[in-house]
Amino acid sequence: MGFYSQRIFPYLLDWSMSDQSFANYRRTVLAEVEGDVLEIGFGTGLNLSYYPEHIHKLVAIDANPGVHKLAQKRINTSSITVDHRVLNGEHLPMSDGTFDSVVSTWTLCSIANIDQALQEIHRVLKPGGRFFFIEHGLSRDPQVQAWQNRLNPLQTIIADGCHLNRNIRQLVENQFSSVSLKEFYADKTPKFLGYLYQGIATKVA
Repeated sequence: MGFYSQRIFPYLLDWSMSDQSFANYRRTVLAEVEGDVLEIGFGTGLNLSYYPEHIHKLVAIDANPGVHKLAQKRINTSSITVDHRVLNGEHLPMSDGTFDSVVSTWTLCSIANIDQALQEIHRVLKPGGRFFFIEHGLSRDPQVQAWQNRLNPLQTIIADGCHLNRNIRQLVENQFSSVSLKEFYADKTPKFLGYLYQGIATKVA
């Protein structure tokens, strides 16, 4: 990771994802999280304020060491004990069946080997465990798709590997046989950037 990824992008990420329009999405996605929790792509810790009151600790990983400083400020003021690690979602050191819940918010767009990461998420979930996610990705509208494909090379540069055109439904369903999700456009967001997939995938016991 270079200077931009570690020193500049974390602040851009924190600024853009702190917008109040994302708050309700975070609250909804995290409402049913329970048990032992792993968050993939912890970023600057913006989800901490929206976890249910019964969550007292979680394991949080992010591949970018540059976000650690910003995340630590939120960890220090949170009632949740956070085991914060610099790790890639493609290679998790946790044992099979460790977690009741895995959380991912606006993260699957930027993992290089997304299929492997989803395999890892499935592996570390307990039987019956659930994967809670909200992600942006490929629109169903061909005109929006055209712009997503056209802008994707630029997006991966300025947004540190983020892709506009991943079919999140297909990717998650390739790994999980039980998936409940909805697709919609985010409010006050350009369509090429704001097509969202929000759902829960369950590891069948």
